[in-house]
Amino acid sequence: MQTSLADFVRDTPHGREADRILRSCVHCGFCTATCPTYQLLGDELDGPRGRIYLMKQVLEGQAVSRRTQLHLDRCLTCRSCETTCPSGVQYGRLLDIGREVVEARVDRPAAESLLRALLRAVVPHRRRFGLLLGLARALRPALPGALRRLVPPASPPGDWPAPRHGRRVLLLEGCVQPGLAPRINAATARVLDRLGLSVVRTPAAGCCGAVSHHLAAAEEARAFMRRNIDAWWPHVEAGAEAIVVNASGCGVVVKDYGHLLADDPAYAERAARVAALTLDVGEVLAREGVGPLRVPGGRSTRVAFHASCTLQHGQRLPGLVERILADAGLELTPVPDAHLCCGSAGTYSILQASLSDRLRANKLEALQSGAPAVIATANIGCLHHLQATAAVPVVHWIELLDPAPPDSRELRPSSRSDNPQ
Repeated sequence: MQTSLADFVRDTPHGREADRILRSCVHCGFCTATCPTYQLLGDELDGPRGRIYLMKQVLEGQAVSRRTQLHLDRCLTCRSCETTCPSGVQYGRLLDIGREVVEARVDRPAAESLLRALLRAVVPHRRRFGLLLGLARALRPALPGALRRLVPPASPPGDWPAPRHGRRVLLLEGCVQPGLAPRINAATARVLDRLGLSVVRTPAAGCCGAVSHHLAAAEEARAFMRRNIDAWWPHVEAGAEAIVVNASGCGVVVKDYGHLLADDPAYAERAARVAALTLDVGEVLAREGVGPLRVPGGRSTRVAFHASCTLQHGQRLPGLVERILADAGLELTPVPDAHLCCGSAGTYSILQASLSDRLRANKLEALQSGAPAVIATANIGCLHHLQATAAVPVVHWIELLDPAPPDSRELRPSSRSDNPQ
């Protein structure tokens, strides 16, 4: 693709990167076949190729409108197009650049701007989110069914094993996960403990920066990244083997710290080191082996695995968790169109609720078609989104290997009053 970028961006780091990405696109259109929003809407501008043309126009200095902003907003950033593209177009990075430029040039309606500001002010902040979640849980019995399904009841995390092994890793506990599903982090610590790895907690670390990053608040996102690097660095220098991430959406971003902070002279080197140390928890289990984690009688539990977009397309780890679960003795049910997004996509389920709901309905139909007893996934956003209307329990896959089994109530479907499907 030939380009002629405008003066405002041509000689900037963003401009040079965007130019390289745009020139790698050959207009083939293979990406449209795997784009969830194109499949729903049938509009070329709601597919990767159309959005690339829109961003090219923006970066070449042509007029920017709300229409351009809308089509970029509708993108899930699932990156399914990247795993399909024969030319290796880095669409996700181009989208980040395009959204940032459009956000600076197009005013949003007041209500839309307020909602996005509220999401950035609450979701990445563990304490604020926890307080609001606690209030919602207190009011849950009085909420109408549609809202009640969005507020999961509190569940105990169980014991967190004390460090007792010579080998140590760090764990990104995240921002919403400790409140929504605290069992996931504790289960991760218990599983790794069985494999001879002690998990060290770093309370000063928090949001990976993804929420701000995908809402075009780039500097705010980098502030979260720097804080995490500062929290982890003493442990990295002390010999921590890895930074383990069990939320695949966070893993994509942390693995990209080296790129996102490459122009920060104070953090570039450390960011690259942190990115190199970061592993999805599945990568750790694949490396260590799952022999000690085999599930007694596991074949009696039919599991549908939802491969989150950030795991299979973002981190390029397709089939990794499925192999681990099968090696542990669990029976996996077939899932048609497993490459498609569930519609969660961070804040997408709030900002693009109608499209998100349609994608969730399609995904649950596929996941439940094999009559599983439980749905497992690799990302807290997908888990929360799916469990709101799923007919069977939804858990993080690491919980299925946890030596401390969950309360039996957690593996039962929601009550009929809470679940319309």
